[in-house]
Amino acid sequence: MKLIVEAKIVWARKGKKIARKVRCTTGRRKGRVVSAASSCSRKVDIKKRIVLRRTKARMGARIKIKTKRTKRFNPLSRRVARLNKKRR
Repeated sequence: MKLIVEAKIVWARKGKKIARKVRCTTGRRKGRVVSAASSCSRKVDIKKRIVLRRTKARMGARIKIKTKRTKRFNPLSRRVARLNKKRR
């Protein structure tokens, strides 16, 4: 019997708390962190995809800078990174 693993458990920020989430290893959302493994194979919302694509095109550089700063200095983000590194 072959075991198919659809998701891997990871830690992520949820507001001002750390929550257990899953990283999809298969399906349409492969590589994405989601709250439930069942949503890995869910249909993609086309409208949301288009809106995000437009936003990234317009604000991509700004988002990148803010994300880097958050990941480097926010204590919660640093703890999440450390927790996920231990899990490997």
